[in-house]
Amino acid sequence: MVRRTRAEMEETRATLLATARRVFTEHGYADTSMDDLTAQAKLTRGALYHHFGDKKGLLAAVVEQIDTETDQRLQAISDAAEDDWEGFRSRCRAYLEMALEPEIQRIVLRDARAVLGGASPESQRDCVESMQRLIDKLMKQGVVEEADSQALASLIYGSLAEAAFWIADGEDSRGRLTRGIDALELLLRGLLVKR
Repeated sequence: MVRRTRAEMEETRATLLATARRVFTEHGYADTSMDDLTAQAKLTRGALYHHFGDKKGLLAAVVEQIDTETDQRLQAISDAAEDDWEGFRSRCRAYLEMALEPEIQRIVLRDARAVLGGASPESQRDCVESMQRLIDKLMKQGVVEEADSQALASLIYGSLAEAAFWIADGEDSRGRLTRGIDALELLLRGLLVKR
């Protein structure tokens, strides 16, 4: 038996993830066979089983990777904003806009929901906690009305997630995005301290 180095194992895992992302985006989870996927990756089914257990495990790993990248993109939006409120608004808006990206639309918003039941509890918790920290900061600055920040974060995250599913699932995704952003702006204005 040939022993593979850690670097080779990591490269195999990365190749499977990259291939799965491309193939799942192009064909969807249901229409992707493990034989076609491993052939395109130039790897064996055994490699897929070793690293991910099965096709569903591979999908979960792909979703986790995309979620991590999405979080980084959203954080960069917050960091680049001229003030924290604008960063928060832009971040929420960007989350909805990402529902139009083919990879996110197909893998995260359609296939993950159908196959995995949606985002993992850890991913959801991380999103809510991140949003809660932003809301706490905005409350301390006197920008957002005082309220339970965890409740607000849960409500806003849930609203954004459902709106993203709604945008991705429709025939008129661009029109739905426009209407979703209008509704989001109305919702967010309701958070502001009345002056």
